[in-house]
Amino acid sequence: MTAVQRRVLILAHAGRPAAVRAAEELIGLLDLAGIRSIMPAWEAAALGEATRAAVQLADPDNPLDGAELVVVLGGDGTILRAAELVRGSDVPLLGINIGHVGFLAEAERDDLHETVLRIAQRRYEVEERMTLDVEVMLGEELLGCTWAVNEASIEKADRRHMIELVLEVDGRPVTEFGCDGIVLATPTGSTAYAFSAGGPVVWPEVEALLLVPISAHALFARPLVVAPTSVPAIEIVSHDAAVLWCDGRRSIELPTGSRVEVRRSPLPVRLARLARPPFTDRLVAKFGLPVHGWRGRGKHEQG
Repeated sequence: MTAVQRRVLILAHAGRPAAVRAAEELIGLLDLAGIRSIMPAWEAAALGEATRAAVQLADPDNPLDGAELVVVLGGDGTILRAAELVRGSDVPLLGINIGHVGFLAEAERDDLHETVLRIAQRRYEVEERMTLDVEVMLGEELLGCTWAVNEASIEKADRRHMIELVLEVDGRPVTEFGCDGIVLATPTGSTAYAFSAGGPVVWPEVEALLLVPISAHALFARPLVVAPTSVPAIEIVSHDAAVLWCDGRRSIELPTGSRVEVRRSPLPVRLARLARPPFTDRLVAKFGLPVHGWRGRGKHEQG
């Protein structure tokens, strides 16, 4: 019986020469390991002619067909795009950072040889991260349903005016305030938009939802952390335009009177992990935090 060749789907930021060069090197290394590389046609077109010959074009209707893994070359934005492809499947994502911070990425550009070795030997673990389901209603009318890995953000559409919101948690009102918007984030998204808006960093092992107002004009407008089973809701009470953005990729316009409900999704995103270093170390490395004065525990304190 002939063994079925292993297949890996590769997604790269085709508009970045560094990502294209990394994809070409990755494809060559996978080929040497006996693993077939698959790519969407529009991304494969950016490769050199010799590399394109070694790539199988993905089926536009089923790009994951037969793939055991999706390797993403780029920043967090490219990984979030890849999450759209794998949503609802068991195929994990492995990110290789070609961007700046790259919190979702597992490996760096210089680690390609080791990364391919781990893939070939199946020496990686799969970690599930919480995602969000988002529903928008206007009275009894359903305006739309969407989802997010990092966050659902409600933002003002007109920079000249604030929007007025009422915040609700688990069917009970919390407060009303004017603001530029509000971010509803997962722990994974706590280091993204929610962090920029002044929210806390939440370790990935913590299951929770974050609610972080943006430039709020109110005495009580602090970030809130609620249970993963809670259902936060936002009602738009102002007459100014607002818009819902999920991961900065999918949007729904929010007319006055609309209601946005956010809940934990039953469909997590699956991330391939090559190692399990403490999240503290990842945080320090990605943000370049100063720890030069740290001495650790003294010998008299150990044991």
